[in-house]
Amino acid sequence: MNALLPLSASELADDLDARGWSILPELLSPADCTALTALYDAPAHFRSQVHMARHGFGRGEYRYFAYPLPPMIADLRRALYARLAPIANRWHERMGLPVRFPADHGEFLARCHAAGQRRPTPLLLRYGPGDYNCLHQDLYGEHVFPLQVAVLLSDPAHDFAGGEFILTEQRPRMQSRAEVVPLAQGDAVVFAVNQRPVTGSRGDYRVTLRHGVSALRAGCRHALGIIFHDAA
Repeated sequence: MNALLPLSASELADDLDARGWSILPELLSPADCTALTALYDAPAHFRSQVHMARHGFGRGEYRYFAYPLPPMIADLRRALYARLAPIANRWHERMGLPVRFPADHGEFLARCHAAGQRRPTPLLLRYGPGDYNCLHQDLYGEHVFPLQVAVLLSDPAHDFAGGEFILTEQRPRMQSRAEVVPLAQGDAVVFAVNQRPVTGSRGDYRVTLRHGVSALRAGCRHALGIIFHDAA
């Protein structure tokens, strides 16, 4: 894991304010990606498995980690939260939302757990040919941290074709805008879970985002999802 996140705090904040997402290049090394991918076939690390087609979520599958999280994922979740909490607080202030987030991720998790959101949400996803993930939001309960992270563990140059990470943004009284986020192995994308503030002619207003993955044409794609709130 890259102990020093590849973007400065100001660069990350500027990216997120401008478009609702930002790439952290080479957050994980190829060796880290291989090690995390191998965990998928070790069921003892996980609390549940979801086959997307059974629930109308798309095609493919994912597994939610159990506590205690593997050390690499626990460290990454904690470090990313500390970097993102100031941005989350500023966004909530701009959107007129009363909730503020503590600097320490453990304190935020204690808030989630006190409200009955005790199930860990970091997950590994696996896609094969023809698999895809429908546009969605990862909310999970009353307490929602407004940013999350996805890390591409597979190499798009060798392991799979297709499977692009997609974001859509719905602005008031406008049609949705879609963006394809270009990721290499080990890159992470930070993005809005639900809504983000945008500055308009009359001040800030909210736009709604959803994310998904386009259909794989060939190969196998693994990704790590890091959500900072736990699930009810």
